Amino acid sequence: MFANLMLDRLGCVRDWNGAARRVFGHDAAAVLGKPYSMFVRLPKDGDGGAALLAASAHDGYADREGECVRADGSVFPAQVLITPVRNDGLVTGYSLVVSDTKGAARQRHLDDNARLVSIIQSAMDGIVTVDAEQKVVLFNAAAEKMFGCTAEEAVGRTLDRFIPARYRAAHRAHVDHFAKTGLTTRRMGDRTVLAGVRADGTEFPVEASISQVTVGGRKLFTVILRDITERQQAAEQVEASHRQLQRLYAAMHEVREAERTRIARELHDELAQWLTALKMDASWLAQRIDPAQEQLAGKIRKMKAAVDTTVAAVRRIAADLRPVMLDDLGLLPALDNLLHDFSDRTGVAARLEANAPEDMPFREPLVSAVYRMVQEALTNVARHAHATAVEVHVRAESGRVRISVRDNGRGIRPGDLEARDSYGLLGIRERAQTLGGTARIGAGEAGGTIVDIDVPMPMAESGVES
Repeated sequence: MFANLMLDRLGCVRDWNGAARRVFGHDAAAVLGKPYSMFVRLPKDGDGGAALLAASAHDGYADREGECVRADGSVFPAQVLITPVRNDGLVTGYSLVVSDTKGAARQRHLDDNARLVSIIQSAMDGIVTVDAEQKVVLFNAAAEKMFGCTAEEAVGRTLDRFIPARYRAAHRAHVDHFAKTGLTTRRMGDRTVLAGVRADGTEFPVEASISQVTVGGRKLFTVILRDITERQQAAEQVEASHRQLQRLYAAMHEVREAERTRIARELHDELAQWLTALKMDASWLAQRIDPAQEQLAGKIRKMKAAVDTTVAAVRRIAADLRPVMLDDLGLLPALDNLLHDFSDRTGVAARLEANAPEDMPFREPLVSAVYRMVQEALTNVARHAHATAVEVHVRAESGRVRISVRDNGRGIRPGDLEARDSYGLLGIRERAQTLGGTARIGAGEAGGTIVDIDVPMPMAESGVES
């Protein structure tokens, strides 16, 4: 509410508004023609305000803090703004506006408090403020819903009732330490999930941050809480689903390896034998036809060559499905043979280096998984690396097997693992995780690509084989 007094050139009141009548408590007849200094007292205004009016005329306005006197003699602080009124460039009077600074400050304070309370009460996170003795002084609506307790029941009581008994001492120590740090805010429980207790005694997980402030010499701590029960349940469901998928993935690999082994044996033991018999029959015919029948003899020679090519293809397909050497001689000889065939097929120099003895009892499912991971890494070298050399290192130590495949090619590029044709690399990671290990795929410092695999060694099976 602003009181507006219209003054003449001498500073006497010519008119004032209704707000001025209510603020000062005078009738218009009692103030008209009187100098404004009767009602408004300003610092350094001993000359009746002439100097202040002149200053406002020169500067365009004058803004001062002072006191005002009501009709009953009471005094109140005020902010006074004087602006000159001009006509054709000449100052013909002044406008004096008075605002009650104490009342305005009180109203601003009330408005600010109302806004703050509205924000706190409408917040979706629980907000709890305690004093230095851990007694609750503020408990918002979200905290009421979270803990199942009204603000009236919570305020004045210690925060311990909302903390599991086993955590109370640690919580107090945490708050005491936080008070000494001088930090204004920090997150609580950076490495662990905190727990709260509802009014019915049930516990629930929470995330929390704490802040501190000193008001009137009183230390206050405010904790902002978020109930993460649903999030934790969702995370547990995702983790359970991930474990199920890993078990399914492992079972699928076992089934696939078993099927590959069966098909490889059938190709090797049956189809290859029938092709060998066919070649023998072709040789028998070649020995018994008339040499003069050159056309027939040539056809038989082509049949024998086709049979030889088919036998070689069958053996290669069978070896790709499940190398006989893997079952007969073990992992390291099978890897050495894999690198030899890879070098012959691609022209890329390949070398195996192992610190494990060849008779080390590598067992399933590690044998098949390691062989397939190295095989997939070599396939990616052949397809994408443009390398001239590749090295495979196998180390067995401390109950773990570490495999490293390194090439000198162009190196893996950002986004290659997310590309459509990178399922082989993702498969390497999945196989390693299924074995309880890890696989890291990245660019080498000196160029090329490095595939580092680290998996635990399966424990020897107990009992006597029958």
